[in-house]
Amino acid sequence: MALLLQLRTVSGLRGKADRIAKAAFRGLSFYTRVLENCEDEARFDETFRWPVASNIDGNEILEIQVFNYSKVFTNRLIGTFRMVLQKVVEEGQVEVTDTLIDDNNSAIQTTVSIEIRYQALDGTVGAWNDKEFLETPSVHTEGDGRYPLETDSLLSSHRQGSDISPGKSNQQSAERSFRRAGKGVFSAMKLGKTRPSKDDHRKQDEPAVLEAEDLDQKAMRQGGGLEPDTISLASVTAVTTNVSNKRSKPDIKMEPSAGRPMDYQVSITIIEARQLVGLNMDPVVCVEVGEEKKYTSMKESTNCPYYNEYFVFDFHVPPDVMFDKIIKLSVIHSKNLLRSGTLVGSFKMDVGTVYTQPEHQFYHKWAILSDPEDLTAGLKGYLKCDIAVVGKGDNIKTPHKANETDEDDIEGNLLLPDGVPPERQWARFYIKIYRAEGLPRMNTSIMANVKKALIGENKDLVDPYVQVVFAGQKGKTSIQKSSYEPLWNEQIVFTEMFPPLCKRIKIQIRDSDKVNDVAIGTHFIDLRKISNEGDKGFLPTFGPAWVNMYGSTRNYTLMDEHQELNEGLGEGVSFRARLLMSLAVEILDTSNPEINSSTEVQVEQATSVADNCTGKMEEFFLFGAFLEATMIDRKIGDKPINFEVTIGNYGNQIDGMTKPNLRRKKEGGDGDEEESELLQNSSEDEGDEDGELVSVSSSQPVKPLVTDRNYFHLPYFEKKPCIYIKSWWQDQRRRLYNANIMDKIADKLEEGLNDVQEMIKTEKPHPERRLRGVLEELSSGCLRFVTLADKDQHHSSRTRLDRERLKSCMRELENMGQQATTLRSQVKKNTMKDKLKLVQNFLQKLRFLADEPQHTIPDIFIWMMSNNKRIAYARIPSKDILYSIVDEEMGKDCAKVKTIFLKLPGKRGFGPAGWTVQAKMEMYLWLGLNKQRKDFLSGLPCGFEEKKTARGQNLPSFPPISLLYTKKQVFQLRAHMYQARSLFAADSSGLSDPFARVFFISQSQCTEVLNETLCPTWDQLLVFDNVELYGEAHEMRDDPPIIVIEIYDQDTVGKADFMGRTFAKPVVKMSDEHYCPPRFPPQLEYYQIYRGNSTAGDLLAAFELLQIGPGGKSDLPPIDGPTDMDRGPILPVPLGIRPVLSKYRVEILFWGLRDLKRVNLAQVDRPRVDIECAGKGVQSALIQNYKKNPNFSTLVKWFEVDLPENELLHPPLNIRVVDCRAFGRYTLVGSHAVSSLRKFIYRPPDKKAQHWNMTGEIVVNMEPEVPIKKMETMVKLEANSDAVVKVDVSEEEKEKKKKKKKGGGGEEVEEEEPDESMLDWWSKYFASIETMKEQLRQQEAAAAEAEEKEDMEIAEGSKGQAKNKEKYKAPKDDKKKKQQSVPELPEKKNKQKIDELKVFNKELETEFDNFEDWLHTFNLLRGKIGDNDDNATEEERIVGRFKGSMCVYKVPLPDDVTKEAGYDPNFGMFQGIPSNDPINVLVRVYIVRATDLHPADINGKADPYIAIKLGKTDIKDKENYISKQLNPVFGKSFDIEATFPMESMLTVAVYDWDLVGTDDLIGETKIDLENRYYSKHRATCGVSQTYSIHGYNTWRDPMKPSQILSKLCKEGKVDGPHFGPGGRVKVANRVFTGPTEIEDENGQKKQTDEHLALTVLRHWEDIPRAGCKLVPEHVETRPLLNPDKPGIEQGRLEMWVDMFPMDMPAPGPATDISPRKPKKYELRVIVWNTDEVILEDDDYFTGEKSSDIFVRGWLKGQQEDKQDTDVHYHSLTGEGNFNWRYIFPFDYLMAEEKIVISKKESMFSWDETEYKIPARLTLQVWDADHFSADDFLGAIELDLNRFPRGAKTSKQCSLEMVTNEAELPMVSIFKQKRVKGWWPFVARDENDELEVTGKVEAELHLLTAEEAEKSPAGLARNEPDPLEKPNRPDTSFIWFLNPLKSIKYLICTRYKWLIIKIVLALLLLIMIALFLYSMPGYMVKKLLGA
Repeated sequence: MALLLQLRTVSGLRGKADRIAKAAFRGLSFYTRVLENCEDEARFDETFRWPVASNIDGNEILEIQVFNYSKVFTNRLIGTFRMVLQKVVEEGQVEVTDTLIDDNNSAIQTTVSIEIRYQALDGTVGAWNDKEFLETPSVHTEGDGRYPLETDSLLSSHRQGSDISPGKSNQQSAERSFRRAGKGVFSAMKLGKTRPSKDDHRKQDEPAVLEAEDLDQKAMRQGGGLEPDTISLASVTAVTTNVSNKRSKPDIKMEPSAGRPMDYQVSITIIEARQLVGLNMDPVVCVEVGEEKKYTSMKESTNCPYYNEYFVFDFHVPPDVMFDKIIKLSVIHSKNLLRSGTLVGSFKMDVGTVYTQPEHQFYHKWAILSDPEDLTAGLKGYLKCDIAVVGKGDNIKTPHKANETDEDDIEGNLLLPDGVPPERQWARFYIKIYRAEGLPRMNTSIMANVKKALIGENKDLVDPYVQVVFAGQKGKTSIQKSSYEPLWNEQIVFTEMFPPLCKRIKIQIRDSDKVNDVAIGTHFIDLRKISNEGDKGFLPTFGPAWVNMYGSTRNYTLMDEHQELNEGLGEGVSFRARLLMSLAVEILDTSNPEINSSTEVQVEQATSVADNCTGKMEEFFLFGAFLEATMIDRKIGDKPINFEVTIGNYGNQIDGMTKPNLRRKKEGGDGDEEESELLQNSSEDEGDEDGELVSVSSSQPVKPLVTDRNYFHLPYFEKKPCIYIKSWWQDQRRRLYNANIMDKIADKLEEGLNDVQEMIKTEKPHPERRLRGVLEELSSGCLRFVTLADKDQHHSSRTRLDRERLKSCMRELENMGQQATTLRSQVKKNTMKDKLKLVQNFLQKLRFLADEPQHTIPDIFIWMMSNNKRIAYARIPSKDILYSIVDEEMGKDCAKVKTIFLKLPGKRGFGPAGWTVQAKMEMYLWLGLNKQRKDFLSGLPCGFEEKKTARGQNLPSFPPISLLYTKKQVFQLRAHMYQARSLFAADSSGLSDPFARVFFISQSQCTEVLNETLCPTWDQLLVFDNVELYGEAHEMRDDPPIIVIEIYDQDTVGKADFMGRTFAKPVVKMSDEHYCPPRFPPQLEYYQIYRGNSTAGDLLAAFELLQIGPGGKSDLPPIDGPTDMDRGPILPVPLGIRPVLSKYRVEILFWGLRDLKRVNLAQVDRPRVDIECAGKGVQSALIQNYKKNPNFSTLVKWFEVDLPENELLHPPLNIRVVDCRAFGRYTLVGSHAVSSLRKFIYRPPDKKAQHWNMTGEIVVNMEPEVPIKKMETMVKLEANSDAVVKVDVSEEEKEKKKKKKKGGGGEEVEEEEPDESMLDWWSKYFASIETMKEQLRQQEAAAAEAEEKEDMEIAEGSKGQAKNKEKYKAPKDDKKKKQQSVPELPEKKNKQKIDELKVFNKELETEFDNFEDWLHTFNLLRGKIGDNDDNATEEERIVGRFKGSMCVYKVPLPDDVTKEAGYDPNFGMFQGIPSNDPINVLVRVYIVRATDLHPADINGKADPYIAIKLGKTDIKDKENYISKQLNPVFGKSFDIEATFPMESMLTVAVYDWDLVGTDDLIGETKIDLENRYYSKHRATCGVSQTYSIHGYNTWRDPMKPSQILSKLCKEGKVDGPHFGPGGRVKVANRVFTGPTEIEDENGQKKQTDEHLALTVLRHWEDIPRAGCKLVPEHVETRPLLNPDKPGIEQGRLEMWVDMFPMDMPAPGPATDISPRKPKKYELRVIVWNTDEVILEDDDYFTGEKSSDIFVRGWLKGQQEDKQDTDVHYHSLTGEGNFNWRYIFPFDYLMAEEKIVISKKESMFSWDETEYKIPARLTLQVWDADHFSADDFLGAIELDLNRFPRGAKTSKQCSLEMVTNEAELPMVSIFKQKRVKGWWPFVARDENDELEVTGKVEAELHLLTAEEAEKSPAGLARNEPDPLEKPNRPDTSFIWFLNPLKSIKYLICTRYKWLIIKIVLALLLLIMIALFLYSMPGYMVKKLLGA
């Protein structure tokens, strides 16, 4: 179905110009090529085709516009022609010539002549020969390549077809002519690969372009001969780009990565729990990952336990297994040691969810606990934790852990991924399992055969059942005995929170067996793919649909080596079965009382589904032709080889199933009569004479022929075998079609992005234009999808998921299209990088959407069999080869020739075995409905005859069993192999002996072997003569077969080792073309070499395929003979192709060698360095004694070499270190290849810039520094709030102070404002950490703001608002924090600030570029690269380091460089470098603290201590280990004397102390001190922020700032420093100002220049030429690594290093950073009274409610120091009077706001462990019972740093004080010292609601230890300072102490009325009784009248 337009001519044009035309229909426009210099007529003669998906309506309009084309400005519109398509629709074909109209709708002279044809939608296949098209000569005959239009920029227009073999109709010819251009609209928007126009023949093909700004000729025609050395983009795409559409891309990565195990580490920190539901519990947290469990310690009697315990789980499993593991955190209310506690609540999430988080972690988040047993319960508390999952090579950035004072906003930090709502509900997941079919046999058939012989029983040999695993729970169906087609109709029900935090459901068909059950096949359902969480989203839903399962091959063996494949690990190699199932989710209404609240998995019966629910059964036809089978591995042996193709079980002859049985089911026939009828008429269009078409699924076995030492090939020359299979499947093609459309958009996008990245990498001009093109293409692709998918027929078998997915895909793509359009306008040069990232997200999203969860037709497997054994396979997704009449829906490989590499199945394919190609196939495949079968051969290379079986001889549509090619072309292939770089080391020496082997069709040739290099320059031309290719000539030109290049390492013995592989496409020249630019000679390109899945270097080469015409080889361009006689008969790469060279000089700075390891057990003693580049080189001086001095005596040497002008082609430079042994022997120590010289190329500076710099003075205005948070830290607010707030806050603060000064005594004020002596290094450190966090916060805010702006621009604002909300919330919290943190900072009257240092949350090296400003470190490698693709092996191969540098420049240098003053010619470009003689240095190492250490002991803790090693010095600080701590604060400094260069590698390690056995290494970090020492950044001693000569911030460096400054000026040849009056200093042309006075200890002021000098040093980077950033005073954070666990961080260490040369004055004593000692305090709590305590007890006699109240309190933990008041008995009103004093002494760390307690963990502990716990006072109210346990009534917990101020009276005290803390004024006992008031006791009622259970009046008084000694007080009511006895009312006496009183009380008060009532009632009763008693007698009397 398509609309065809042939645009013939436009005539009557005025003037002379370049013309271009544009045709548009339904929003899709095509451009013609540009016709240059046309005068009055423009002959376009081009045909365009719009594939249309829905019938064209008569009112639709076709528009043609004609422009004058301009390369620079926008194209100028000449006129427009619009035509309503009514007539076209009616007649199908119309020719028109008409005038154009201009902008004002008036006609102009210009006319256009066109022909339009419309091919309507017709589902049926018409007759084979209908002439529905007029013969238009232009369509076919001009297809001989006269206009191969490659519009490179945005649209590739359509290439015309070839002459067509007479038997085929013209319709096909036209169809084919249009197909040639790449399929349909997508390739019609083949948004030009910006490829060198290999396919342009003539120069006149200018790229047609959409907008002037997008046109840049170089970019568009890259390297079309414009510059001598432009390389075209060499990415993988270069090789595999599709030029025409007969071939599809080969896949370049070979090795399956799926099932291979990797190292993972899950680290979980349980910090604390809050709001746990339950009374007075002892909680323990159980952490479970997969099968492993670990427990925290138990905390007694608290609802908010604080743990801070760290757990690590290590795994070595495949990623799939890892990410499905469940992390389960449960809180258990533990009763006793045996831990048979009750579960409070639990939380689960799969590892994959954590891994997909940013940084692979959740940090300080609150998990919501819920009780899985009780759905109605609601939440059971919160658990705060960190969870991180690290794979090998991931580095996790831990957010900086400083003193965590921020009050946690629980709701804002929930442990949930973005987008998951905090209130998750319970839901039921119903997984219905209906039936399965096509199961393989699973039992050995021996027993079965015996049974069959004896009883005649013939059973199916499998007993299947289905097991479903989800969120850690398993459910299984019943077992269906002996059935290949089991029927279950059961549903498995899971109950889980929704949305679940477990992403995948695993569905497995298993075979039940007496011994062990094995999996038959496994399928995973990803919930993200079957649901959508958006506001228009839908709950997970699936099916009913068939799921295909793949696994190992079907032949049953007892020990199946590929069993893992059936478990779902790795890529299945064969179809196993398919399962009909569905899934639905129902959100539970937990308030409904009928609900079954169990969460156990249930299995129930389910109703079966109708047979046709999954779609109508259709007959599908699969056709395949084997065009080539080469590169067959010689190991297979030379037995005959054949290929088998299967789809499902169809075509599987060896171990398939019985066919008819299957088919009957599939056809859905009830009885046999119907069945036979169905079978006979199975293919309507072939009619009866066709007979039954019997499938041919495998080729004939053929003996292989030898290609070379490693490979065979099969002789498929002119005769190509074919296969065809008929199969029956439900017709659900629509799913695959939609996926195909999206896949094609994604492929286009990926190709475009690869281009853009390549352009950036190779620094091509204008990548942003290409990106705009890519976006334009993306948006039109998306719109196209929407129109195509929209007409989706509503057939009955669409499932709910189909409908919902379609809707959401349409929404997503429409949205994406709009965003792409918006982005396109925002792409500018400078925003390029960010936008590229966004577009990459589009790509991931498209790939995600395109993955269809509901399967339809199973994948196709191609197996190579040798001797009936399965050897190697390829798996092809059925959607890729599915046919559709709409081009976009067609699979990307359908009806195309695809290069397929076969691989080994399962584990055999891991590692090196998987890297060798088993076979390379060229295959043509077509899959479609049988009734659409007519053009299944249309995409084959033309020029063949069909050979059919006897019965199909004269049926036109009968598929052939082989093709006989009658046409063949002869070519010569020239492979110009220039060089390769960064190859991988295959020999133990760390080098290789590489050669390349080039394969083309069935020929192969090798280059020469170059010994001992990783960067061979072969410079060799390989000529393949008489290459025969079958098919039409023109097809070869567009679509040559690919060339495979393999790199090997030659070994003297044994087989050559495989080192990598790449593919290339040759540039083709037909015999009638000229060998001239732009296509010839071809340019060298870089091709990426792959080894398995990892890249292994690049190959620089060019390939041309030249047709040998009738004149024989004489017509080909001549080949010059071998030029270099030494190389023998080797042809060099010819001149036009090899790069242009010019003379360069390479200067090498030889500094020294370090850490050389032994070679063959011998120490290296006299090493030398050899440098080689492009065949030239230089040797260093010999180091005479490596032990004594590893530095070189001669520092600089140079050599000259010819290098390519184009820097991208520079060969690598090789550094090799050899050891000179006795008798002139040399051994290689190690080598290093510098792959890119670019960073070492010297470019003379621009003169103008320099001059401008040196004129005039520039005043650098230095106000006294305003660091980030001054103005008494209120300035912090500036970042995110406005000035008003700022002012308010400071006012508030001032008020507070005034009050204090008026009210309090002197003592308080003093405490408020500590003096200098109170400050220490730690004050500085904590202040700096605050600053760092603040900066991070600001960066995040800024980033968020920027992102938000963008989102606002891109999206419709809905997303934006949500972010805004969050952002506006932040300042409020910050304000709160800041107000609280204000008073902690010292506030002298003059607002003195704490000086700060810089805290780097990474290594110092990363901040200062490894200190390689002039001295570089090159790692020397030796030994093979490991065969497993772990990158960690790099570390193990390092055998030492070479220190030096290099400088490369074109030879005559400009004079001014050499003329400079003090230029020393010996040093060349390396002027002013220090001497490298040994030097003595004092190294002072400061270790601050370690965080997140990996636990080393069984108890999940470690006992860390520091060990330092430098040269021969080895310090182990073992006696100062810190017990049971994973975050130890060391606070130590170590002094070491060292001699550089011998001792320059400092190792700081953290060990775990063990009482017995050796201490274990936790982790270590290595620091290269030498680079730091010599660096221009001056890393010897950091420059402080201020200069002071006493106090906590004393200047540490022995040199004063002024001395440092003058030294720097002298070294940098900078004029200065000139100190002037008034605090000015001038350096070069910069003037700095600053203070000039300094105070000494006694407060005397002196004049000094030091402040000024320091100001200059802190801004040294502003000094012209010599300036660079100096290292500030700092603390760096270094990751600790353990060699046994490479790549995984084991914790971090905060430290810094100072170095002082020994020949200078000695530095002062080390700064004291020893940890602060906690301060001793005493907290006195007086409990005065309680009120409104709930009444628990009922009186035995009176039933009256009362309580026997007492209050319990503790500070450190219930065990350690709980204290109870006496009991207030029998309180009837809830009032209690106590006057009772508790005394809690404690040690407190002010800075961290933690109480420090030391205690033994258990009776067996060796030593006390120090704990830091938050300062929280707990008060509880209890009801005392004599005989049973006391009842807990309620509690309140007060955080001593911030708790609500007590209410003045009991009335005002309410629940608000607990629940609504944010709004209330908070006080800190450390500031207030004395607080009195009422606080509520709370507990949870039955509904989990908080309620007040009492109130307490208490007084808190805090004293320091000294004060407490001065004014002692007694416990309880004792002396000293006793409290008076409480006045308790008398009812409180127990009744038996005073019986009369209580009786009186009972009678008089409570029961007065009751007693009266009872008395009256009794009287009444007596009356009645008497009446009844006396009545009869009285009556008798009366009657008898007695």
